[in-house]
Amino acid sequence: MMKINRLILYIILFTSILSFSTNNLVQAEFNNLIPCKESKLFNKRLESTIKKLETKLSKYEVGSNSYLAIKKTIDKTNNRFHKYMESGVLCGKDGLPHLIADGRLSHAGEFIVPSLLFLYISGWIGWVGRGYLRAIKNTNKAIENEIIIDVPLALKFMSSGFIWPLSAFREYTNGELLMKDSEVTISPR
Repeated sequence: MMKINRLILYIILFTSILSFSTNNLVQAEFNNLIPCKESKLFNKRLESTIKKLETKLSKYEVGSNSYLAIKKTIDKTNNRFHKYMESGVLCGKDGLPHLIADGRLSHAGEFIVPSLLFLYISGWIGWVGRGYLRAIKNTNKAIENEIIIDVPLALKFMSSGFIWPLSAFREYTNGELLMKDSEVTISPR
């Protein structure tokens, strides 16, 4: 028991030394990144993109559908670049925004929040699909209902799917989420 405690202590000591010694290296990686609003290349990229669109715009008659579509694209482009400038995203030497995906909360909006939202939405879709398949499994047209979706039934599951994490936790604690080993088929190979 004493050896295990000593081993755990050495592991903690080693990892803490390693984490403190690599901190400067990690910080050095971001030295070449600057906020996009301060990046000359980012602003140059904005100007050149707008200039190309304005050149294209000059070829069309004012008020025509093409003119209005390009004008709308110019507005969208300006908005996109200004959102990057205001959000605090860092740009590299190439003038392009770089996402920091290392878990820092100061950059959570760049990667962590969209990732969690993706996981929530994909879980919602999976949970609703699972519920729908379980509901049609015992009907007399199970295979047909897999191909031709019963929309009212599917909408019933979709409307309740937003609370899927709570439902999954409830089923897990009740033992309903996972199948028993005896119910899982095993390949004869």
